[in-house]
Amino acid sequence: MEHVVIGVDPHKLSATIEVVDQREQLLGSGRFTTDRAGFTAMRAYAKAWPDRTWAVEGANGVGRPLAQRLLESGEQVVDVPAKLAARVRLFDSGHNRKTDAHDAHSIAMVAVRTKGLRVLQVDGELEALRMLVERREALTRRRVQTVDRLQALLAELLPGQAKRDLTTGQAKTMLATVRPRDIAGKTRRRIAVEELAELVAVEAKMKKATAELKAIVLARGSHLMDLHGVGPVVAARVLADVGDVARFADRNRFASWTGTAPLDASSGEQTRHRLSRAGDRRVNHMIHIAAISQIRLDTDGRTYYRRKRADGKRPLEALRCLKRRISDAIFRQLLADAAAPQEHVEAGPGGHRGATQESSAAGSHPHTDTSDQPHPGPAPTTLRRPLTARKRQLDPIS
Repeated sequence: MEHVVIGVDPHKLSATIEVVDQREQLLGSGRFTTDRAGFTAMRAYAKAWPDRTWAVEGANGVGRPLAQRLLESGEQVVDVPAKLAARVRLFDSGHNRKTDAHDAHSIAMVAVRTKGLRVLQVDGELEALRMLVERREALTRRRVQTVDRLQALLAELLPGQAKRDLTTGQAKTMLATVRPRDIAGKTRRRIAVEELAELVAVEAKMKKATAELKAIVLARGSHLMDLHGVGPVVAARVLADVGDVARFADRNRFASWTGTAPLDASSGEQTRHRLSRAGDRRVNHMIHIAAISQIRLDTDGRTYYRRKRADGKRPLEALRCLKRRISDAIFRQLLADAAAPQEHVEAGPGGHRGATQESSAAGSHPHTDTSDQPHPGPAPTTLRRPLTARKRQLDPIS
């Protein structure tokens, strides 16, 4: 039986598939619901081709639930980046009009024509990391909203005494000093007390989620938190989205995926680069957090940032240079962790094992655009043995 590819255009409530062989001949197609009955019917339809590979678009986004269900059912699944599918759709049809059938066809064509697509594997730890870090980020947003509402109430109860970085202790002290007598004031204070109670509860949940993330990151044998500015949340997001670091050919591909490789915008005799909006924006945000932390503290990162400013770079340009440097350091550490022998460590919920060489459905494809270029003067690629210190400085860069 010839090997076939099943292109899948996933949606929340439905999935459209197209079955093609290695000669790109159409063998079948269909549209199925994503409930249990629809999923069972789709797999039953696909059993006509025993030697099959499922190609799911956006296995890190809307296609993740379906990709996970296919993996759990023992199917072979590859991730098709949406950008590649869009290009094939444009080149094949001459236009970029979208329908579910056209999308499924272009996804299948990408899987047939493209070598090296990411093969998904079941990795419970990375899936747990992804869920926990998203939960932690949701709690952070909820905390910001709660603080904003509490500050607005306190500004009305105590005019002129607003705190810029309000803590629960400060809020309790401020509320203890006000005793309004009118009904509007009493209502305002009661709502402020309720907001404060919610803030305390949210911060407790954030602390618990951070502790869980730290336990899993350490249990996987990762030393990312040894880097300045990389805490449990940053390390967990990087691990969850990267999956298998071996899928990146070098640090330049990794920097392109993280969005820290600027685009060449040179013209004539003027040589310059501009900010790249490509790549995984969540990981880029984590690297941004690490960069800001390094600039605020007495680290080699701050020294490097100031040196770039002294060389005439603007603040944002110098910050982008530092983010690229941190991206290279993270890549080196991921490689070192993957190469180091791992021991089974019992920690966290269910007992987590060491690092894995397998990809996970929690990542995204490291596709590099042709215009993505490495930043001039990136960090060296040679790996160092992990240091014993809890925190260590990044390698200097010229």
